[in-house]
Amino acid sequence: MNIRLFLLSIIISFCVTSCKSPETQRPVEVRSGSFIKESVERNKKLYEDEKAVIKKIIDADTEHSYFASDSGFWYYYNTKQEPNLTEKPEIGDTVTFTYNIEYLDGTPIVSEEENGLQYYIVDKSNQDLVSGIREGLKLMRQGETVTFLLPSFKAYGYYGIENKLGPNVPIQSRVTLKTIDQTNEN
Repeated sequence: MNIRLFLLSIIISFCVTSCKSPETQRPVEVRSGSFIKESVERNKKLYEDEKAVIKKIIDADTEHSYFASDSGFWYYYNTKQEPNLTEKPEIGDTVTFTYNIEYLDGTPIVSEEENGLQYYIVDKSNQDLVSGIREGLKLMRQGETVTFLLPSFKAYGYYGIENKLGPNVPIQSRVTLKTIDQTNEN
């Protein structure tokens, strides 16, 4: 009888302890989100500093008329086409173009020859192309050459170009739009 009582007490205690509700796991380390807030503030300050440098360049350049894009970069036309002669590329169009990369002072980083002729499907291609140039192409007409002044977040950002351009460096790029092949959708 003692053995039965002993086994019964073990079974009851096992049932009682196994019915316990699960405990919520707590993180070992709690973060307040201050890193993200600090990063946002750093990036805003970086953009404002780069914008001030670009504004000085624009103010000192009396030869060109600059335009500000809605996306946060500036540009001027080296060669401009008449609006009624050619259309701008639209989503899905295939464009061919050449471009170079320079520091804001004009020192070359990557030449047009190094880049070669580029093919790009507007807003549908996974091509490794910085956002400033992708957005700039949509502002151009066939045969135009445009120089874009790009803050680092529209250029190569935090990564730069290996062995050529450091992180967070604003650049300028001269882009020549060679052809626009429109899709059937347009």
